[in-house]
Amino acid sequence: MMDHTVKAFDEDITRLRGLIAEMGGLAEVAVHESIDAMVRGDKELGDGVVARDKKLDALETEVDKLAVRIIALRAPLADDLREVIAALKIAGVVERIGDYAKNIAKRIDKIEERGKFEPLTLLPAMAELAAEMVHDVLTAYAARDPDLALEVIAADQKVDAFYDSIFRNLVSHMVENPKTISTAAQLLFVAKNIERIGDHATNVAEMVHFAATGNYPPDDD
Repeated sequence: MMDHTVKAFDEDITRLRGLIAEMGGLAEVAVHESIDAMVRGDKELGDGVVARDKKLDALETEVDKLAVRIIALRAPLADDLREVIAALKIAGVVERIGDYAKNIAKRIDKIEERGKFEPLTLLPAMAELAAEMVHDVLTAYAARDPDLALEVIAADQKVDAFYDSIFRNLVSHMVENPKTISTAAQLLFVAKNIERIGDHATNVAEMVHFAATGNYPPDDD
């Protein structure tokens, strides 16, 4: 009976990890595609990002139900309990990353004169960094790698620096040419969403570190 219980618990944990990995993969693709669609003005690609967000929502619900079931039926302790709780929180954060990508995709038809805005050329590089953070933090989760989680946390400074640069650039555009205010404001919204994706990847990294070590990483003042 004990062997059966242990096997069932292992299967539940494996399933939980698989769901988180699937969510992470979908969120990472959504970030890439939303920015690509925005730069190219590809409404069809953007609509696909928006439509697929429902899959992320469904997976989060599945994670929630499975995590609650594991806690209720398996009564995990110590490391196992930390992992289940971390997965429960991570699912919610990854779902939010998908929401930010969806928000970017919804702005596609509101961006005008794409070829005249230098910040638009900076956004893909910023998004690439944020997407790489998402990829690395899910790798850290799968490998239970607290060191990689710390690297993800450190990488958020680069995303923040990109945001500050783009913000200053866009404000200069608006001051020098008021006709660009509408488009510049939309790009500021996009840049802020990318910055928030980096913040959320950092949040996941903190949870991965907690699940692996039992401690949250120290604050970097």
